[in-house]
Amino acid sequence: MAYYNWQELFMALENWGFSKVLLPFLLIFTIVFAILEKTHVLGEKKSYSVVVSFVMSFATIVASISGDYFGRYNPVEIINRLLPSVSLLIIAVIMVLILVGIFGAEADWRGANTLSGAIVILAVIAVVWIFGSSAGWWQGWGWLLGFLGSDAVAIIVMILVFALIIWFVTKDETTSTGDGFMKNLGDFFKKK
Repeated sequence: MAYYNWQELFMALENWGFSKVLLPFLLIFTIVFAILEKTHVLGEKKSYSVVVSFVMSFATIVASISGDYFGRYNPVEIINRLLPSVSLLIIAVIMVLILVGIFGAEADWRGANTLSGAIVILAVIAVVWIFGSSAGWWQGWGWLLGFLGSDAVAIIVMILVFALIIWFVTKDETTSTGDGFMKNLGDFFKKK
């Protein structure tokens, strides 16, 4: 069985200019091509969009490599510094959407369904908390334990669980608009 050292592979790709030439070229080409195809600024012929996209992405990469770019900021370096943060933001948004979808909420910001809005807000807070903990901005629940004590935290969690159960039992059927996990869970317990 052959074993591969992935770190050496990525270092070799980096030495060949993978992140300074190929990836920015593909990204710029794809974005410019998609915009030109969507807007049809150059007409219906795809070949025009391909040529303009290629020239723009190639000119950006050549200017970056040669150091002949306008101003003092290298566009490829900006792209390479920007992409990890943008990727992290996209992952955070997807996590919020997953949490909202699990609880069957619909993002209704007009106030017609306050439960959906509350679930969306709680999902955003949860994702911010998780990402902040992963980034080392704060250290887990230690501050809460230090502030309240472990007994108080246990009582608060118990009260929240009981409040959630009471809400499921006493809620009005017309307020639930989603068909997600929480609605199905509530319907399951009603059948028993």
